[in-house]
Amino acid sequence: MLYTIIKENTYQDSIVLMLLSQKLSAMDGVNKASVMMGTPANKDIFKGAGLGTPELETASANDIAIVIDTEDESKVDEVNEAVDTELAGGGGSDESAKSSEAHNWKRALELANNPNLAMISIPGTYAAMEAENALHNGLHVFMFSDNVAKEDEVRLKELAHDKGLLVMGPDCGTGIIHSVPLAFTNTVAEGDIGVVGASGTGIQEVTTIIDRMGKGVTNAIGTGGRDLSTEVGAVTMLDSIKALNQDPKVKVITVISKPPAKEVQEKVESLLRSIDKPVVALFLGNKPEYQEEEIYHAYTLEEAAVASVQLSNGEKVNFTPSALDNIKADFDENQKGIKAYYSGGTLASEAAMMIKHSLGEEEIKDEGFTYKSASHEVIDLGDDMYTQGKPHPMIDPEKRIEKLETSADSEDTAVIMLDNVIGYGSHADMASELAPTIKRITDKAASEERSLVVLATVVGTDKDAQGYDKQRQILEEAGAVICDTNDQMVRTAIELIGGKVVQPELEIKAFDKGTEDLSVDDKMMSLISNKPSVINIGLKSFTEAVENSGAEVVQFNWRPVAGGDEKLMKVLQFLNNYEGENV
Repeated sequence: MLYTIIKENTYQDSIVLMLLSQKLSAMDGVNKASVMMGTPANKDIFKGAGLGTPELETASANDIAIVIDTEDESKVDEVNEAVDTELAGGGGSDESAKSSEAHNWKRALELANNPNLAMISIPGTYAAMEAENALHNGLHVFMFSDNVAKEDEVRLKELAHDKGLLVMGPDCGTGIIHSVPLAFTNTVAEGDIGVVGASGTGIQEVTTIIDRMGKGVTNAIGTGGRDLSTEVGAVTMLDSIKALNQDPKVKVITVISKPPAKEVQEKVESLLRSIDKPVVALFLGNKPEYQEEEIYHAYTLEEAAVASVQLSNGEKVNFTPSALDNIKADFDENQKGIKAYYSGGTLASEAAMMIKHSLGEEEIKDEGFTYKSASHEVIDLGDDMYTQGKPHPMIDPEKRIEKLETSADSEDTAVIMLDNVIGYGSHADMASELAPTIKRITDKAASEERSLVVLATVVGTDKDAQGYDKQRQILEEAGAVICDTNDQMVRTAIELIGGKVVQPELEIKAFDKGTEDLSVDDKMMSLISNKPSVINIGLKSFTEAVENSGAEVVQFNWRPVAGGDEKLMKVLQFLNNYEGENV
């Protein structure tokens, strides 16, 4: 039986509500419960999950909608009470706001101390409007929000560039600004390597390896995954490279991206050839074809990290890849498959690239797979198609547990790979969530006298709250073989089934030095040279991470105006900006 509760005019962030849905669904007597804002898109998700009700249609975008599937009507009151307890003080009203919290731009700017950065983690439908407000108020933008139209991204980044500001994102999951962690990131040492990347977990993998090698970073600037597309034209990456070049603390610049548009890559490389600092460049997905005197072209994330450290130390780059060779496995003749289930999209892309280049099986194009062939599959479970209405797999283990169990029972599976990305924003103890399933599937395979190897890697540092060594130990005790990096894990998997990753050996190619304009706005240099003063619009956990790093932050408890009517909100946005220009 389905029951519906509508909490009017009580806005909450979608991630908070997704996690709450998990807790409610685990209650005794509750078959399933879902909590979301009453937007049209969310109503469709409710219906798709078999939780559509007539009462649900009355909810507005400003209302929290709760649908409970239970045979015991008394559970409805219990769920309602649990929701009220969980959200106490979270949505609230202006009267209950804390002194360091605001509910509109005017109040946020009053409370903030010379703010220069807005973090935005609200639904993508509204994120572009708030990013525009931030830019008009002279703030750089870190946009965690996804589902932002590409034309909005282009417009915002061009506006930011004209104002001497940066827009990091949309769909920017990771950043470190002068040692201050933004969104999903790790605690890494401060150092002399400057990183800019169109890649969230790519930045995390590279910066954590750098940290574990005893070095550190000045800044790690995320650009959002579409920044190097033809339409966007690498606006954020180009401005970030120039800023890192002007920063006297930066000794090495490290650039990370999935394959960009050809003409955009050429534009980035032209800029890199104009600067005098050593550069490490990784355009993940294709094998590099040459090296340059001042630009080291890497093939994998680990190689990029190692090269950055070696150049920082004044050494010649000498990367020697590794694979674990002490694993005992006696696979049956039909066990040929590598199955990989990632929470990190860039890590999944790296695995797909290496498998594709090394094993030569014809790729099968299939939505939902980063790579698929007759024997192998690599899936980014953080992709939009897996996270619609559900928490990201760095937070929620449910989908990976399901995939682990399914693939372990498949007779062609030889090796299973998975990542555990720890740090700010991630699950407090993901290893303990995955461990029982790993133990169950490895024990079952052993009882059937069948070889099954589970490989795991932890992306993090010993300074992360979850504990890097502790997470590795939990997974290892459950039966997983622990690899130090994703590069090592994929090479190990490929060698276990009889393949080999061939590391490119490249000749040095000479290019004319670039002549790009390297000037940088003072506002850009101020951002990367000092701890930012932040206005956080959306997810409160991001405020906690900024506060813990010693930076100033004001929490903006955003909710949609005009009842969430997007057209009316855009009219109000235009009028506000129009009035502001004529004051």
